[in-house]
Amino acid sequence: MSTIPIVTLNNGVEIPQLGFGVFQVPDDETTAAVAAALDAGYRSIDTAAIYGNETGVGRALADSGIPREELFITSKVWNADHGYDATLRAYDTTLDKLGLDALDLYLIHWPTPRRDLYLDTWRALERLYADGRVRAIGVSNFQPAHLDRLVDAGTIVPAVNQVELHPALQNRAVIADDDRHGVATEAWSPLAQGAVLADPAITAIASARERTPAQVVLRWHLQQGRIVIPKSVTPHRIAENLDVFDFTLTDDELAAIDALDRDGRTGPHPDEFHG
Repeated sequence: MSTIPIVTLNNGVEIPQLGFGVFQVPDDETTAAVAAALDAGYRSIDTAAIYGNETGVGRALADSGIPREELFITSKVWNADHGYDATLRAYDTTLDKLGLDALDLYLIHWPTPRRDLYLDTWRALERLYADGRVRAIGVSNFQPAHLDRLVDAGTIVPAVNQVELHPALQNRAVIADDDRHGVATEAWSPLAQGAVLADPAITAIASARERTPAQVVLRWHLQQGRIVIPKSVTPHRIAENLDVFDFTLTDDELAAIDALDRDGRTGPHPDEFHG
């Protein structure tokens, strides 16, 4: 079983650098997928209220027999639940569905600036953290303007900013702003849902290394210090995605993947997700 590197967040909490995501996995398929991930050696599981599969994740956790302290569980508050009181209620619902007493990481899923409630939502997360009900708090899909405003207004700097990030969408301005604030960058859709895996630059490296294109892309993320949460429902791919710690890409190989960034694209605009 692979030993997964640890990233220490800005509050001292440790998170596995490679975790398992369940975005777009139906609830009735989630238990089996998470069980396969846990069997393969993953210990970090990322879900969200809007995914509709927290119950499925909870079943897999309960069935696994793995001690709670060995697991790192993340979920997210959805746009419709922004606001101080609504966020506290949403957190209780998430815990009930997961069958847990606390989360390791709780994120604001989108800033939803048209509603302009994310500062109130953040106050609720700060309350949960102060009360010891969550080990770390953070954000997701925050652009620099949103993160800067939240840091200025809040009392706790987010531990994580989870954003879409892959070779075709590298979000360099977001990473730079995260780094400036001491916020860890976590990549969702790190494989672009497979869209980048046929790129000639990636397939050439994979062929030379006798690795899968997905393994090459995950290695690219890891060597640049990012946390990644690839998703799959296929057991052999789940295991393959974890088998990335016994090789290292060269500087030239990293640069070849860096060159795949699409100029001018910064990902979905947060105003599109106002809930």
